[in-house]
Amino acid sequence: MERLKLIDSLKKIIEPEYVLDSDMDLTLYGYDASLEKGRPDVVVVPNSTEEVSRVVALAYKEKIPIIGRGSGTNLSGGTIPVKGGIVIHFSRMNRVLEVDLANRTVTVEPGVITLDLQNMLLKKGFLYAPDPASQKVSTLGGNFGENSGGPHCLKYGVTTNHVLGAEVVLYDGTIIWTGGKSQDNPGYDITGLMVGSEGTLGIATKMILKLIPTPEKIKTMLAIYNTIQDASNTVSAIISEGIVPATLEMMDKLVMKAVEDSVHAGYPLDAAAVLIIELDGMEDGMDRQAEKIMEICKRHQVREVRLAESETQRNELWAGRKGAFGAVARLRPSYLVCDGTVPRTKLPEVLSKVIEIGEKYDLPIGNVFHAGDGNLHPLILFDERDKEMLLKVHLAASEILKICVEAGGTISGEHGIGTEKLKEMSFIFSESDFEFMRSIKSAFDPYGIWNPGKVIPPAPV
Repeated sequence: MERLKLIDSLKKIIEPEYVLDSDMDLTLYGYDASLEKGRPDVVVVPNSTEEVSRVVALAYKEKIPIIGRGSGTNLSGGTIPVKGGIVIHFSRMNRVLEVDLANRTVTVEPGVITLDLQNMLLKKGFLYAPDPASQKVSTLGGNFGENSGGPHCLKYGVTTNHVLGAEVVLYDGTIIWTGGKSQDNPGYDITGLMVGSEGTLGIATKMILKLIPTPEKIKTMLAIYNTIQDASNTVSAIISEGIVPATLEMMDKLVMKAVEDSVHAGYPLDAAAVLIIELDGMEDGMDRQAEKIMEICKRHQVREVRLAESETQRNELWAGRKGAFGAVARLRPSYLVCDGTVPRTKLPEVLSKVIEIGEKYDLPIGNVFHAGDGNLHPLILFDERDKEMLLKVHLAASEILKICVEAGGTISGEHGIGTEKLKEMSFIFSESDFEFMRSIKSAFDPYGIWNPGKVIPPAPV
């Protein structure tokens, strides 16, 4: 369909002011938090599932790509319109539809901001546990698509562990429901397949999310180390003792400096690494558990363990951790984050190799990550205007992910594949694996219009 005719057709489905086609709009919706860029043909901002369904039916009829989008905080190119098409932006579909405390569920639209929902539920004594660092701006639809995690995923799991059901628009505009409020639903787990599929199988327009009660007590500690190896070994030791904290986060010296310059969280600038260790749950027994963790830290040469004495101190520590990605802009104008995951016992070995890769390519690499579940986030710092440096960044990132796989890990813990890691998918999957994935994709998307060019590498010619 010719572009102007497409725009006119969309304006018959959605109010004309919410059909965006200016050069500025198309540029703004052509990038996300990755290094990739593209350009859609048009952007629509629907207000209901029915409008989404009609847009998708039109796209299916005309074989036009569809890309769902929230706040664009995703880090692997998942919302880049690599083949043009229609971007469906969900900022108007931002309603909390039902809070069902008796069944411990909440039903939301995809445009709801993660932190807004969490703050609302806290007032009612409940939590929605997944807490990506981008929670201030990230949307629940984006979390659904990327299967987002966050610091608390060590204890509570990632998004898929908290989605009970979803309303989904299929490739031809058909609307279905998967799952529901019941804890066990018969038939295929379509909900589980949809979560983390990065918009390549369909679009969720409503989600039923699981709630948990807020913990009776929280203890937050900052453990300070003179070496990254000692901090890494502490992580494995804590878990091997049978203790599962709510969070076990690590930051190295480079990242701490950027954070302190930006947030002033109170991190020690002369330390090599810190762990943010948080316990939550029943008050009874928590002090004993905290004492046990302190003993483990001491066995691994901790320099100091600081206990947050107030909610203000706790918030300061977390402001530093959750503001880390933004803070590194003080060091370089650009960064690429590698989201590899390794067994916890391999952290010291892999971190040493990451440092070696930075030296090999003469690139500064900062580390801030979910140490408790081995989910690394090496931040390769650079200036993307330097094309030679950009090439080295991509080579270094690929080597880091290869090291993660060789250590028994994988190439993504929570940031997805998008366009950025298509080549690296071959590190963990064979061509027969890809063929099976393509058959699933084809069943959900016979014309290949759902977010094309993402997750699965193209078939060999």
